[in-house]
Amino acid sequence: MIRILDIASKDLLQLLRDPKTFMFLLIMPIAFTLLFGFAFGGFSGGASDTRLPVGFLDQDSSRLSKRLRDLFAESDIIRLNVTTRAPADLEELVAEGKLAGAIIVPNGYGRSLLVNKSARLTLIADKGTRATTTVEAEVIAVAGRLDSAVRTATIIEQTIGNRAPFQYALEQSLAAWKNPPIAVTETTSTIVKAEKKSNQSASLAHTSPGMMLQFAIAGLLTAAQIIVAERKSRSLQRLLTTATNRLHILLGHYLAIFTLIFSQFIALVLFGGLILRVDYARAPGAILIVAASAALCIAALGLLIGVLAKTDEQAVTFSLVPMFLLSGLGGAWVPLEVTGETFQTIGHLSPVAWAMDGFKNISIRGLGIESVALPALALLGYAGLFFALASWRFSTNEER
Repeated sequence: MIRILDIASKDLLQLLRDPKTFMFLLIMPIAFTLLFGFAFGGFSGGASDTRLPVGFLDQDSSRLSKRLRDLFAESDIIRLNVTTRAPADLEELVAEGKLAGAIIVPNGYGRSLLVNKSARLTLIADKGTRATTTVEAEVIAVAGRLDSAVRTATIIEQTIGNRAPFQYALEQSLAAWKNPPIAVTETTSTIVKAEKKSNQSASLAHTSPGMMLQFAIAGLLTAAQIIVAERKSRSLQRLLTTATNRLHILLGHYLAIFTLIFSQFIALVLFGGLILRVDYARAPGAILIVAASAALCIAALGLLIGVLAKTDEQAVTFSLVPMFLLSGLGGAWVPLEVTGETFQTIGHLSPVAWAMDGFKNISIRGLGIESVALPALALLGYAGLFFALASWRFSTNEER
């Protein structure tokens, strides 16, 4: 046991001295998690303004036209863009789809309202779009509200005189529109809100374990190069001439790689939970089981790569090819759920797919600890297979 720990501690010291270790195991997965998170909307902010953009050109500049502008600005339907552009420019913006419509308040609009004459607004809109009907209805409603309030204020002023001047009566009439006797209130269910929030964070809940697993495999490059360096320096051959058991040598290397990868998983799970708000903490025990199983599997793969590689070039090839193949096939980049049933079956030939299932069963699907049993068993099966192959290859190698 002491020899196993000695070999493991020696490997860990070598690994921690190599800057590539931190690049592959911490810096790269964090960077790519953030990159993919931005790309797939994981960092989308709060609710955006979904109102229709509508231009507003005031050619009247009267007190009532400015009050009309204020009413449009309060609308829940349109987002007012006050402008001084020419009508021709507004027509061009509407035609290009940059505006859903444009309202032009003609000269004399306010004076017409005050003398109870018909005051017409000009609405520029594209009849071929569905937004036109919505904008038109809102313009008619707001303009009608102001027209009714002006008529009401005029009648009140004429009836009771200075006790209710026109401006006061106008504001009171407009305020009455805000509190009608019957109102329809639109609310969003808390379940729907939770679902929207879940959809926003789902990309991060997928990207976080995906990049974690991908760069854990890429990090095997440095672990494999340690065994290659031992072979090239003949230190492995000298070690084999001692009383050290071959199995102890393998287990020492295996323990070092496992410790490194498992530490990486813990650090990135904490980063994902605390910084990215991925729901790993909902079942921390289950997450630890998946992380430990995945680390055992990937460490066994790293051991196999180290035993197979004879040169540094082979170590690079044997590390990067599995990274791209197993990660792409296992759904680290794109969720297997969006693919067909056949590709999902093929994808689960990769241990990455089982690890992704385990992490996502907790963080996305909200399942319990029992949901990670099958993924963990599959990963342990792969770990046993890779370790057995490494042991067989090591026992038949030229160092024997």
